[in-house]
Amino acid sequence: MYEICEPTIIKETSSGLEHYSIRDQMLSCRQIECIGEINAQAVNSLIRQILYLERENPVAEITIYINSPGGEVASGLALYDVMQAVKCPIHTICIGTAASMGAVLFASGDRRDILPHGKVMIHDPLVVSCPGGSALRMKSFSDNLMDTREIVGRILAEHTHHSLEEIYEKTAEDSYFYAEEAVAFGLADKIITEI
Repeated sequence: MYEICEPTIIKETSSGLEHYSIRDQMLSCRQIECIGEINAQAVNSLIRQILYLERENPVAEITIYINSPGGEVASGLALYDVMQAVKCPIHTICIGTAASMGAVLFASGDRRDILPHGKVMIHDPLVVSCPGGSALRMKSFSDNLMDTREIVGRILAEHTHHSLEEIYEKTAEDSYFYAEEAVAFGLADKIITEI
């Protein structure tokens, strides 16, 4: 296996050659990436970047490029809350796939664009492993899962302008939306061919 190196930008300055990471350059342009699995580490980094950009300019738009299979619901909801709480408008762009919690984050942008071959997938929260134990413990686990389903369903309903029942119909199984379908269902605003 080989390690993938982070690409850098080299600029000549009066002090000589300086190296900048592409991520730093993107951040200076108010662009951040939500790429890969949504977990506590990735979300904490994204939250720090969003809060930094809001402090830099509380009214300028922040663009988040999303290509994610989803991940931890709790971490995703923390990022969702920050996206809704900041004053800056949030522009989400689906590059590739926005699935599961990635779809929720994509759909919650103030402006939501999708590339022509992008796709969005929504579904009910998944159980990765079922805990053992008493009947009361199992009921508590089940109740929590259903509460999470309702929270995510209400978020999708709010941002797509569908009823909660319509969202539950779509999330009962994995529902894939290619770019045009995502726009038609209200998960995206428009298809773009330039970024």
